[in-house]
Amino acid sequence: MAMAVAPLEICVKTSITTPNKLGDCPFCQRELLTMEEKHVPYDMKMVDLSNKPEWFLKISAEGKVPVVKFDEKWVPDSDVITQTLEDKYPEPPLATPPEKASVLEDYKARGTQAAPYLTSTFYIELSETKDLVFIRGDVVFTSKLTDEEAKWIMETAQSFYLNDTRYKLLER
Repeated sequence: MAMAVAPLEICVKTSITTPNKLGDCPFCQRELLTMEEKHVPYDMKMVDLSNKPEWFLKISAEGKVPVVKFDEKWVPDSDVITQTLEDKYPEPPLATPPEKASVLEDYKARGTQAAPYLTSTFYIELSETKDLVFIRGDVVFTSKLTDEEAKWIMETAQSFYLNDTRYKLLER
């Protein structure tokens, strides 16, 4: 029987309009998403950054969020926190799997000139056969998708392209 992991303590920004709700800090959201993805239990402590409590200033000298408590030490900086989470909880890994890296690298290399890519992971989940559906240029090859899945993809992609008629979205 596996031992239960004690929840990590994380201080995050509270909403300025709705008390006791998560605020709009992308750095805090990044850490919470990372913990969720890695199935790491956590105890979220909301901090009103416009009225920082004394206890918070003792653990975060600069008064910034997020901060996470690892092994009795409070760690600031979302990059450091993310790397620490990756080191302490390596599964599932945050890195892009090699089989998907070529699509990502092609998109990065071509930048805004590239036709938007949706990741293979997304399509694996949609495909009944779980085969990859590859996207090349501005055509989505959907031979492994059902008609219903292809229709949904077409509608989603069409809204992304803002009904731009220059792109042929689906080829069956």
